Amino acid sequence: MHMARVRFPCYVGIMPDNSINITTENRAGRLTASSGSKWEPLMGYSRAVRSGNWIAVTGTVGVGADGKYSPDLAEQARRSLAIIQAAIEALGGKLDQVIRTRMYVTDVSKWEQVAKVHGELFAMIRPATTIVQVPQLIDKEAQIEIEADAIVS
Repeated sequence: MHMARVRFPCYVGIMPDNSINITTENRAGRLTASSGSKWEPLMGYSRAVRSGNWIAVTGTVGVGADGKYSPDLAEQARRSLAIIQAAIEALGGKLDQVIRTRMYVTDVSKWEQVAKVHGELFAMIRPATTIVQVPQLIDKEAQIEIEADAIVS
């Protein structure tokens, strides 16, 4: 098992401790990444999986290292994308290799807040993306969940 502790200085101030711990492990012939989420072992999934040159990142909520959520949707989106970036990098990929994102929000009327944050990271990359409203996410305080796919060249 390999562990990486990643800090994202551009996100300082969003959460009390903005560090992200990602561990990687080979499972079933694939490289997997774990963020230590309480749901990963319970549901039997990985934060991200690399198979060949493909990286798939599971739905990621913007929960802080302390297990709490910011009440601000934009801050949750930033945190979610920071976790996604850390998982992709732990598996040998880069953010500019993301080809698709999917965003699930509990209030689509706030889409512009999410779009601004997404654009901060992806304006030059321009992956395919989707944003849809869902009634509720796995935790009632979560306002957004983001998935990503990357192809590592």
